[in-house]
This record gives sequence, C-alpha cells and structure tokens, in this order.
Amino acid sequence: MEIIVAIDIIDGQCVRLIQGNYQKKTIYKKNPLDMARFIEDNGLYRLHLVDLDGAKERKIINWKILNQIATYTNLTIDFGGGIYTEEDIKIVFDNGAHIATIGSIAVINASMFNNWIHIYGTDKILLGVDVINNKIATNGWTQLHNISLLKFLEEKIKYGINKIFCTDISKDGLLSGPSLSLYQTIIKQFPNMKVIASGGITSITNIRQLHDVGCYGVIIGKAIYENKILISDLNKWSE
Repeated sequence: MEIIVAIDIIDGQCVRLIQGNYQKKTIYKKNPLDMARFIEDNGLYRLHLVDLDGAKERKIINWKILNQIATYTNLTIDFGGGIYTEEDIKIVFDNGAHIATIGSIAVINASMFNNWIHIYGTDKILLGVDVINNKIATNGWTQLHNISLLKFLEEKIKYGINKIFCTDISKDGLLSGPSLSLYQTIIKQFPNMKVIASGGITSITNIRQLHDVGCYGVIIGKAIYENKILISDLNKWSE
C-alpha cells in the first residue's frame, strides 16, 4: 500500500482537527519541518501536507512551510488547502510540491479543474473527495453539496482521473476506525480507481482491513501523533 503521513498546518504549527472543526484542534509540539524529517528518517517517502489556514481563507497561506520541507527533505509531497486559482496552483508547484491536491475546485469549478488536468496531467493532480452523510463537502469542509458521490466520480473518470483520496469527515480525528463500507462501495463501482483512504485510521489492523477491501493507499495523521501507530511499524506496509 501507499502509506502517506499527514501534516496539517494552522498558524505554522502541526495540528489535528476533529471532524474538520477548527474549534476542536490539538496542537502538537513538533514543527512541520521537524515532523517531515521524522517521517523521512523512519523510511517513509510520502507526505500529505494540508494548509488548513488556506482552506479556510480560500488562498494559500503556508507556502513557506511547503518550500522548507521540499528544500530540506526528499519526501514526495502532495499539497492541498487554498488552491482556488491559476496563481495558487503555480505557487504550489513553484515551491516544491510534486502533486497538487484539489478538492473544492473540482466541485465548484469543474472547467478549471479539467483544465488543470489537461495542463499538468493526472500524475500531478490528486483529487480529494471529502464526504459526510453521503454529501460532498468543500471550502475546508464548511459547505455541503447535494451531489452524488458516485456520479461525481464517474464524471471525473471521463477526464482521466484514476486516483483519489476520500475522507469520511464523520470519522476524521476520532480514532474510531475508517469507513470501510464507503471504500468498498467506491471500489466496487470503479474497480480500476486507485482509492486512498483517509479518516479514522487508528491501528495497523485498520491498515490491513483497508488493504483487504482493495484500497490503494492510506493517509494517517492523528494515530501517529497520538502514538496509536508507531511510524517505524509502517515500513512493511509501504510500497
């Protein structure tokens, strides 16, 4: 599996939220660069870097942290949060991200999203789909849309998208286990889609379960910060 460690940033600090609620955040002592180095020192290579300030403000805020991590580590970085314009996506790639994670724009401005796929290619664009109660959420999970998840994905496949990460917001930050049924549904409908699970992962057992239902990868955040999963134990799962 592709093992991806998440670093979420608010005010330049590593944080974790509960169900995307900015009022329910935990601040961790490691600064983002130290955390990124810790990830790399333990043999992992993939980082999911999220600018939560940017997601809320609808513009990239923490690009300097992206630049630091890209400069001082060899991690493969996907960066998301606040990517709404051509200038935003240019900032992401100019500051060292290998992949731009796009969520909100894919929903609210499909033509721009499709144009980015055309310009940068599907290897450089990772579609993030955030859902709660079967509704897609955007803008830092603050806005819900009455859009069918499966119809939305069917449309994106037409434009060449073959890899997504999907977060069940109801699970995020609770350490209560992932939404296995959600991923089973997606994989059954789109067997050629590479699905990366996000939200609720709390144990190596969860990783094994996600592997068994056919997930391509997994994003892990709070479980590492809270020592529920030892980062040193993830090497054997990393492809």
